[in-house]
Amino acid sequence: MKALLLIDLQIDFLPGGALGVDEGDQIIPIANQLMPHFPLVVATQDWHPADHVSFAANHPWRYPGQLIELEDGTPQVLWPIHCVQHSFGAELAPNLQREGIHKIIYKGTDKNIDSYSGFYDNQHRKATGMLDYLQAQGVEEVFVMGLATDYCVKASAIDAVGSGLRCHLIADGCRAVNLQEGDAQKAIEEMKAAGVQLTHSHSLLPTSA
Repeated sequence: MKALLLIDLQIDFLPGGALGVDEGDQIIPIANQLMPHFPLVVATQDWHPADHVSFAANHPWRYPGQLIELEDGTPQVLWPIHCVQHSFGAELAPNLQREGIHKIIYKGTDKNIDSYSGFYDNQHRKATGMLDYLQAQGVEEVFVMGLATDYCVKASAIDAVGSGLRCHLIADGCRAVNLQEGDAQKAIEEMKAAGVQLTHSHSLLPTSA
């Protein structure tokens, strides 16, 4: 069975949001177009407490984009406050056809550790429940798209492969943060090296007669 994974298509990650990704809004129509052609659609949502460790505002004299080391030695990129639980910015994109989503997986809920991947936190200490759910549904192959290529999409795709799933990146269905120039392409190369296959939304849609 195949599943479509929609990674973090949330208001705060759209242009104008707290952590807006350039052209992030342009992939919503792609998601809407693809959903009816998959037997299972799972969306992830960043769902952070207000005192989350990834927020620069929670670290005196620190700023978004800075890389720090937490007390346990874990490296942590600092971000603007975003996707706080039950906030407007944490909601799914308003023009996303939510009726096509079968399951939502929440991540980043532990204030002490970040969770880019839809499967595990960044240190693989805790699972989100994604893998258990997919396995219970008989899913063996996933197609991943969303925001952002160089962080949550990359981590989710690599964890999917590491969990024994065949994984495809829908390349035109992603956009990147690009904190450093070239981060998007670097992320794609990392995914390919991990065994992720690249595809395009057009190839997943039925051809018209």
